[in-house]
Amino acid sequence: MKLLAIHGAEDIRWEDRPTPEPGDGEVRLRVRYVGICGSDLHYYFHGKNGEYAVREPLVPGHELSADVDLDPSGRLAPGTPVTVHPARFGPSVPGLEDRPHLRAGGDYLGSAAGFPHRQGGAAEMLVVEEHMIRVLPEGLSLERAALAEPLAVAIHAVGLAGDLTGKRALVIGSGPIGLLVIAAAVNAGAAVVGASDVRPEPLDRARSLGATETFLVGTDAIDPESFDVVFECSGVGVALTQAVRAARRAGTVVQVGMLPDSEIGVNLASMLAKELTVRGAFRFSTEIDDAIALIASADALDAVVSHVIPAADAVAAFATARDSSASAKVLLSL
Repeated sequence: MKLLAIHGAEDIRWEDRPTPEPGDGEVRLRVRYVGICGSDLHYYFHGKNGEYAVREPLVPGHELSADVDLDPSGRLAPGTPVTVHPARFGPSVPGLEDRPHLRAGGDYLGSAAGFPHRQGGAAEMLVVEEHMIRVLPEGLSLERAALAEPLAVAIHAVGLAGDLTGKRALVIGSGPIGLLVIAAAVNAGAAVVGASDVRPEPLDRARSLGATETFLVGTDAIDPESFDVVFECSGVGVALTQAVRAARRAGTVVQVGMLPDSEIGVNLASMLAKELTVRGAFRFSTEIDDAIALIASADALDAVVSHVIPAADAVAAFATARDSSASAKVLLSL
């Protein structure tokens, strides 16, 4: 079989590997689509994602859809369309019963956090544990189903902000995850969803997903204290400063974008006087099931996928995914 392997910064190869065999409790999948995520971009362009460096060839990809190829138990028939919850959670910890994704000792498809690395889904064949598999509802395309994992991240982030019914929500950064947060906020009942970005093209996509107020960074001003909830999705320090300014008194800021693992300049002074709640958002727990239901019912989410590129053309695909003016979510087809 073929797979993609990142060997270092800007070194990705379409390689031959033996076809894996499933063991007890495992299922082999024929992967069809894999989304390129921000962490995948970091691994490819920089050879590391935050503090996690590529120390052996790493197969990227944790956003995927597939058909069942072989289930030794016979429970899943060949050809069954599925997506995958990419996490294996660590041991149970008191106080984290409802948040297993925060437990230490787990892993995630396509991650260099541990060694040996947890290899990802950008492979023609992938073996996963049966409990990670989610069978897709009838009629849901495999292309759209590849959005289930990042949409689950967005739904989890929106849930951390509490009830959005009737509230004004701002999403800073209208890249792929920001677009999905917009869709999740609209679905959660926000009265107004605003969106900001440094480029006009992502704002066009934001409007197609329900954003009714848009702000081009450097041109349009966001009034202080004008939003009840702000989701920071760019991972840029100055954007977190803007999020704190834009949040109303006693409002909430949810940090969704991955901040750099370094000292950064952020002005949080007004957080005190406004008694803001500032929360981090990390992956998700069970929200992938909600995500599958939402993408099965919402054709508008197709707008999030801007390109489908063969995995053999991975260099071009990663370059396209890096250019936010040209792309939203880029899928690799296998």
